[in-house]
Amino acid sequence: MEELRRLTDTAGGQVVGTMIQRIDSPTPQTYIGSGKVRELRELLEEREADLVIFDEELKPDQAKNLERQLEVRVMDRSELILDIFASRARTREAKLQVELAQLEYLLPRLARMWTHLSRIRGGIGLRGPGETQLETDRRLIGRRIADLKKKLEQVALARATQRKRRRGEYRVALVGYTNAGKSSVLKALSGDDIFVEDRLFATLDSATRLVELGGGYQALVTDTVGFIRKLPHHLVASFRSTLEEAREADLLLHVIDGSHPDWEEQKEVVDEVLHDLELDRGEQLLVFNKSDRLTHAEEDALRGRVRALEPTPAVFASAVEEGGVEALCEAIRARVRTRYPRVRVELPASEGELLAALHREGEVLSTERNGVRLQLTARIPESLLGRLRQEPEVELVEV
Repeated sequence: MEELRRLTDTAGGQVVGTMIQRIDSPTPQTYIGSGKVRELRELLEEREADLVIFDEELKPDQAKNLERQLEVRVMDRSELILDIFASRARTREAKLQVELAQLEYLLPRLARMWTHLSRIRGGIGLRGPGETQLETDRRLIGRRIADLKKKLEQVALARATQRKRRRGEYRVALVGYTNAGKSSVLKALSGDDIFVEDRLFATLDSATRLVELGGGYQALVTDTVGFIRKLPHHLVASFRSTLEEAREADLLLHVIDGSHPDWEEQKEVVDEVLHDLELDRGEQLLVFNKSDRLTHAEEDALRGRVRALEPTPAVFASAVEEGGVEALCEAIRARVRTRYPRVRVELPASEGELLAALHREGEVLSTERNGVRLQLTARIPESLLGRLRQEPEVELVEV
């Protein structure tokens, strides 16, 4: 209920009362029992409320019956989340994705939520013989859904082309429960001015930044949309192309709010979504964020619990404290390092440009001088390795 309250606050609503009913199975007509409906109506009148939000997903008939008996607008959790996404979408892609999810949610509920689409203007020229306005709306929404899917396919192709250009880079994707601090972690890693807000679903649009990890290593790190309990399946399907960034990443950073009392439940939600989207097959690193909010004793207890429960490697981080992401940088750097082949390079000491490239793009482990030539042992990326192989004065041996 606290999470539902926060969702309502994010959507711009003010919670004036809550009600809970524990039932073995929902009532077919109104989800809650008839006595509870009367009690709810009395509470609405007492608090002068004009909206009821259910934490569960309501069937179209249940919502329709509730609205008729309560005489106020009724929403379920899925519709509330879709409304938040619609208000927060900024890029063209995010707006297309949210609109598609909203229309697919709306289509089976048109009889209850029926309203003329703004483009109909009375339906002149759009209505077929004998069609009702509701049927016209259904047909128009069906066309719009097909149109949105085509546009999103084009966006997905553009994203795929963009990812191909990045194949030489080590790619990292941030995933996690909403408000776990993914954007804050990206901001701390990159130093860029990235939008951060202490609200659910502050980030919908994925952002990618080149992060310098130290020691000549770097990685492309992408922020993704947060997950939440009972995330509408239409929304997950619509954002599939955005989440492809996570599918093709070399490493998934699963960011967890270590200070949240229900972090284990939130982690399970994210794990389930990742599994459903087949994004859990690659390497993962758990990042317990917001360690600055923990006392030393709480952090020690959390570290012990994580070691006992989790086979997945984990690091602790703070996106707000100075040096709070150093351990995370080192963990990513260690993984990048293993991808670089270790070689012995011999070249003339006069090749200043090549020497600079070795230090800038790779990791020089040792240097020896033999007259006018230098012998270096280094880990270097494939792109630089290919360039060195083309140099006649350079000798290369993998070690």
